[in-house]
Parts: sequence; structure tokens; C-alpha cells
Amino acid sequence: MAKILIIGAGAREHILAKTFLKSPQVDQVFVAPGNEGMIEERIKIVPINIDDLKGMVDFAKKGNIDLTFVGSEEPLVLGIVDEFKKAGLKILGPNKTAAQLEGSKSFAKSILKEAKVPTAAFSVVRSLSEARRVLVKHDFPVVFKLDGLAAGKGVSIISSCQQAEDYIVNLYKNNPNTKLLIEEFMQGPEFSLFSLVGKNNTVVHTPIAQDHKRRFDGDKGRNTGGMGAYSPVAQISSAILEKVIKSIVEPVLKVMQDKGNPFTGVLYTGLMLTKSGPKVVEFNVRFGDPEAQVILPQLKGDFYQMIIDLIDGRKPLIEWQKKEIYLAVVIAAPGYPDNVEKGFPTPLLDDLPSDLQIDYAAVKKNGHNLISSGGRVATIVDHAKKVQLAQKDVYSYLDRSNLQLAYRHDIANQLAKFERDNQ
Repeated sequence: MAKILIIGAGAREHILAKTFLKSPQVDQVFVAPGNEGMIEERIKIVPINIDDLKGMVDFAKKGNIDLTFVGSEEPLVLGIVDEFKKAGLKILGPNKTAAQLEGSKSFAKSILKEAKVPTAAFSVVRSLSEARRVLVKHDFPVVFKLDGLAAGKGVSIISSCQQAEDYIVNLYKNNPNTKLLIEEFMQGPEFSLFSLVGKNNTVVHTPIAQDHKRRFDGDKGRNTGGMGAYSPVAQISSAILEKVIKSIVEPVLKVMQDKGNPFTGVLYTGLMLTKSGPKVVEFNVRFGDPEAQVILPQLKGDFYQMIIDLIDGRKPLIEWQKKEIYLAVVIAAPGYPDNVEKGFPTPLLDDLPSDLQIDYAAVKKNGHNLISSGGRVATIVDHAKKVQLAQKDVYSYLDRSNLQLAYRHDIANQLAKFERDNQ
């Protein structure tokens, strides 16, 4: 029986652990560093810092771990896959160079350009004077993106010349050497495709998902790590999806291969369906959170076997459900993402109706209860034949719970409208 190590601490890692445990081949899952909401009979948390690559390698060796799966981006960008492979340990993910698809937005743009893949027009600047020269040529709004990792919060939509000036003056005053991308503003619905890529160019594409990044209802407020998601996305046709795979994902994988640096692992392609067709917004090199919470439960089959097949270069035989919509609503600290207070009571699995699931993120034990310990606290998940039914289940529970925690009330409203319009 297999032992699995998952690296990360949030709700994404919780659903990964639960998905691996559905496999009859898996006996035990360890999550490092994990959180105290994950602890159950066959899930154990391991107190190793997420950037402690040596500690992770040592634990995997001593614990006879059969497979390691990396949930969060930081260890991938630091090169954890390279370290595990040097130690002869089984792991699926991109090496340090390939992880720059997420670790450096300018690197990702260079790959897109080489692959002739549609994306927003952009400039890369490294100083206040350079930023000002570029902005003179732009209409507003524009999009600012910090080049490195930013936990899903490094993107700002700038609506005026004055707002742009304030932003860049503050940025270069505090961070003189920052690399900033200035992009044209694109319009259209966003959606995400996750492609699990193995040896010999074996690929499994998941159902697509739509994430809700803005903090408040109506897509208002600051960008966050994600306030909710749903999948599949019925508004995106199978023809559009096929176009994305053929004209975006496959060319990018080919360029990476041609450059002698083939991508393996989870390629998250963030997309926007513009009037001129789908364009790339960003790449990540791991599952999204909360998208993982609505995608992984749709797998009909053995997740562990699928990952092993990909590592070994075999095409996995898997299937995804097609009859229901999965909906996830994130519950967060009231001041998130700006002022995060801690210590709020958090729902327990036993408190939930049987049709709802909870994946924990920033929680700690407090006797028999759980309290919040960070920004995004947990994700509540439901599934139903119509998204309106799933919304009713999740929101009626949350609204009657009198939580001190915060959540958006409009997750998947676009899909609900699409369902009503196409009845």
C-alpha cells in the first residue's frame, strides 16, 4: 500500500489528500505543513516549512514515501522537483526552470511569444522612468502585474493616469529594482484549464473551471487568492475548449520541449474569451485554489494510478463526470485580504448537512473546535444537476450559520444566468 506526501497547507492540499485516499492503493497521506483541520484517520500533518526542501527530501526518504505531489507554487519555483529527482524520489511537477512559467510572468510571456499564442499586448519595465514612457502610449484601463510570485494577488487593474502614477511612484520608491509588466486590458469571461502532463508528452485535461478573484460581490474590491469557483463551465463550448488545447496548450508544451526543458506536472492555463477568441491571462504550474476543490471531486477513477501512469509515460484511462455542477464558496476572515484577524469559530464537518463538504485552509484546533488562523479559512463545496440548486444548498447553510467569517454571495451567478437563459 502506498504512502503519499502532499506539500502545502491549504484547502487545495486537503482535497488532494482526500482524492488520493479514494484510491484502493493508498494507505496513508502526509501533508507538510498542512493544517489542523486536515487531521483524520489516514491524513497526518508534518511540521516542515514549505520552503524547507531538504527537510521534505529527508522526510520522504525516511518515511518511505512512494509519491510526492506538490500543491503550492513556492516549493516548485524553488526547485523541489529537481531535489527529489536527485534523491531518486518519485514526484510529479515541473523542474525549477519550467516552474518559471509561474515564477516569472516575463518568462511566461516570452514562451507565449515564441509559441505564437494569443495573449494581451505587454511591456516589461524596470524603473519609474521606463514605466512612465510606456504608460504614455497606453489607453486606460491597463493591467499591472508584478513579475514574481504574489499568491494570486499581484495583479492590479489601473483605471486612470493618476492611479497609474501613484502606483508606480510607490512601487519604485519601496522596491527600486522591481520588474513590472504593463498589459493591455482584455475583456470577456475568464476560465481555467488544468493539464496534467507526464513523461513522453502524456497529457490529461481536466474539466474547465471559473474562479472568482475579487473580494466582494459583483467582482468589486481587491484581488484575492480566490473567493469561490465552479466547474464545469457550460458557457464555454467544446469547440472553444478544443481550440484552447490545440492552439494554446500544445504549442506551449512543444516550445518547452524544443528548448530542452519539457514541462511535466500541472499546467494551469488561465484564459479569457475575448471578442477575437481565447487569450492567455496567465500560467500557473500547480492546481488552483479553489478550483481544485471543484475539479478533483469530478474524477471517476484512481487519482494515484493516474499520476503514476503520467510519471511513467503511460496514457491514463480516466473519466470525468458530466452530469453535475460543482460549486465552491470560500469563507474568509472579515478583513481579508487587507487586515486579517484570527480566532473566529469555523464550521466543523459534523455541523454541515450531509450533501456539503468542507476543505480546510487556515484553521487551528481549539479544544474540540476549530478557529480561523489566517485569511482564507475553508471552502464549502456542493454539487447538483443545476448550479442554482447547489447555490441554494451552500448559501442557505452559510446564511443560517451566523458565521463571523465572510464570503461572497454571488459565486457562479454567471452560470445560473446561462442556465436560466437556456432552459
